[in-house]
Amino acid sequence: MLDRSSFAAIALAAGFWATTADAQVIDLGKYPDWSTQWNRVPDGGVPRYDPSKPIYKQEAPLKPEYQAAWEASVKDIQAGGFGLDTHYACMPMAMPRQMSGISLMEFVITPDVTRIIYEDSTAQTRRIYTDGRDFPKAREPTFTGYSIGKWLDTDGDGRFDTLEVETRNIRGPRQYDQTGIPSADDNEAVIKERLYLDKANKDILLNEMTTTDNAFTRPWSVLKKYRRQKDVRWEENNCVESNAYITINKEVYFVSHDGHLMPQKKDQAPPDLRYFNVKK
Repeated sequence: MLDRSSFAAIALAAGFWATTADAQVIDLGKYPDWSTQWNRVPDGGVPRYDPSKPIYKQEAPLKPEYQAAWEASVKDIQAGGFGLDTHYACMPMAMPRQMSGISLMEFVITPDVTRIIYEDSTAQTRRIYTDGRDFPKAREPTFTGYSIGKWLDTDGDGRFDTLEVETRNIRGPRQYDQTGIPSADDNEAVIKERLYLDKANKDILLNEMTTTDNAFTRPWSVLKKYRRQKDVRWEENNCVESNAYITINKEVYFVSHDGHLMPQKKDQAPPDLRYFNVKK
């Protein structure tokens, strides 16, 4: 088993394999150590956009029409439904929700791109391009969006310590958490992040996040924290394998352990069975 210093030496040696005269040696030692596995810092609550506030008291700066939609979503959830949240059907969590610590994640840093890989199948891999490119035009939006980053050496020691990221072209509809805090459906949201290790604890990664969304009256800024895991275990988390919910004509039903369709909410009407021979 190679220890971390041995692996770093091998990785740095790979930079000398270049054969052209103008090739540059890749110095991976310039980048911070964000290795292994990260989880949200335990805070006594469920994953949410603003970890400093309870899930139903996020105080999102929603415009009146979106506030009304969120309140209706909460009412439906309290009645046994899912409200606006589409994650129950294994839809991707999307940005910025997938950065709320719902899934264990791993950072893979290279000079041109930093990848964030998630254990949960509904949190798609993020690619943060750091090669100086600009945002592409006429690109189909995706749930993870398109991310461009820049590495910074904020203390002048010759090593990068901070990654600034801007994400655009995020596909909707999507929600900020499981209560159904809605986004605007115009795909014009912009998310800015500033990621760096806590100086007092190198096993804590901080993420200063600000989201600008046309569903909001102003940009929404929060501080997220992630903890480096000591006991690293990667497992499969495939949403579709354990999903017992079925949507029929916008109504959600539940499949019981014995395979029968059940209501999800009290006094819920059964689905339309017009295409079945129902015995009377």
